[in-house]
Amino acid sequence: MFKTLLGAVSALTLSLAPAPAIAQDADPALWVVKDADTTIYLFGTVHAMKPGLSWFDEAVKSAFDSSGELVLETIEPPASELQALTMRLALATDGRTLTEKLPEARRADLAKALAGLGMPADALDRFEPWFASVILSGLTLPKLGYDPAIGADRILAQAARGAGKRLTGLETPEEQLRLFDAAPEAQQIAYLGTLLGKMDRIGPVAARIATLWSAGEPDRLGETMNAEMRRTPDLAKRLIADRNARWAVWIAERMKAPGTIFFAVGAGHLGGPGNVRELLAKWGLKAVRIRY
Repeated sequence: MFKTLLGAVSALTLSLAPAPAIAQDADPALWVVKDADTTIYLFGTVHAMKPGLSWFDEAVKSAFDSSGELVLETIEPPASELQALTMRLALATDGRTLTEKLPEARRADLAKALAGLGMPADALDRFEPWFASVILSGLTLPKLGYDPAIGADRILAQAARGAGKRLTGLETPEEQLRLFDAAPEAQQIAYLGTLLGKMDRIGPVAARIATLWSAGEPDRLGETMNAEMRRTPDLAKRLIADRNARWAVWIAERMKAPGTIFFAVGAGHLGGPGNVRELLAKWGLKAVRIRY
């Protein structure tokens, strides 16, 4: 969902390098929206993956190569800049520890989750609840072999820079972080509580996401990626529905100017109910699946 958040975890912690893996073919979903002089490819990304997936080839590579511009959720700044930004927003300023803010029933869960990551029970006490969620999920994924450095967004950005393509971010890194940071504390705590109650599900869910993404099953993928958000509907509106609506407007406006664009955002925004593709119908635009 948020490449800035995984980038922040990478900037703040040591990388756990996964072992090399045998290449495995993956065919993630790809769509195109076009008129007489404008072509926009829509591609759903995963922000961290295991080594060995061969996905940047065939129709995806062809669409990318033919595009003069890459559009991502955000353009990552240098690691030092991202770390400073994250610390400025993530540190709590109200004098209460994270443990104090959590319901008593969840405090032991937090301590257990941190112990599983080799961290003391008070390691996140100076931070806001949203950032604790980021750290807990972000540090668990590398331990399971998922690497943000080879996430689809980063691979695409590197390729675009190498080819001299224009890079456009739909949001600034600060705007992305503030989507969480500006959420009411009760929402942040509710989401953290949901995560703490399902830490043992991070691995199986990540594996299912990788399988569905590789198989090109966008709607089942979107459902899986966004399922936990149903428990915090206000936060889901802020992080998913509102952004989908903004990005559909962006695409509709961009269709008014000529060019070929590769539009790549988190796969959860292109599959499942209320996704960006569905919202384009309001502007008479249809995203056509490219089969390969």
